[in-house]
Amino acid sequence: MTPTPVGMRCPECSRQRTRVMTSRSMYARPTATYALIAINVVAFLAELVSGVSGAGGINGTADIIRHGALSRATVANGDYWQLVTSGFLHAGFFHIAFNMYALYILGLMLEPMVGHLRFVLIYFVSLLAGSFGALLLTPHGFTVGASGAVFGLMGAAILEMRHRGIDPMQSGLPFWLGINLIFSFTISGISVGGHIGGLIGGGLAAIVLFQVGKRRAIPAAVGPLLACALGVVAVIGAIAVAHSGTA
Repeated sequence: MTPTPVGMRCPECSRQRTRVMTSRSMYARPTATYALIAINVVAFLAELVSGVSGAGGINGTADIIRHGALSRATVANGDYWQLVTSGFLHAGFFHIAFNMYALYILGLMLEPMVGHLRFVLIYFVSLLAGSFGALLLTPHGFTVGASGAVFGLMGAAILEMRHRGIDPMQSGLPFWLGINLIFSFTISGISVGGHIGGLIGGGLAAIVLFQVGKRRAIPAAVGPLLACALGVVAVIGAIAVAHSGTA
């Protein structure tokens, strides 16, 4: 055995170099977060080019809003892609700035902990669940924004911290989530259904990925498959709600 700064190690082990993970190396490349932000920004630039005002509001006559924003009437008409595209459109500079800032912070926090693929999976399950919730509570008008996905990431981050034995209050996330929930219920024009739906979807995705998927007796693929199933259920529910509103 060979004495080393970290204790007694065998000769072979003592010659190996262990990569040290610092806070900088852990948070250096949240590539999925950057990609999602880029897609949202490009979509917003497309909105501006199509005539949507950056000052706020949704111009229902703009082609990108008519074809990409979420509404019961259009989904019932077969525009199912809006369940996804609406999550990448925004109603003004402030709307996208707030959501992208939140996505950036949450991405730096959550993506290094869970990995790129699980992070993207949580994002899209939250987005689809948010679309379901938005259609459920918004029978008329258009809904846009990444808020549902952002709320889902907040819920997933809190649950992942608890799963790792970290007090979520140290990050301030529960307080941040509570403030945003208060805003959701008190400020007009905010999609309550989208926020609550996204939060529930992200929380459920986190449970099946972090708890079910990490049990030794269960194959590793079960967690991601269950998360995908949650997204499918959200899509089916959203389509059912859209058609029920036109009956």
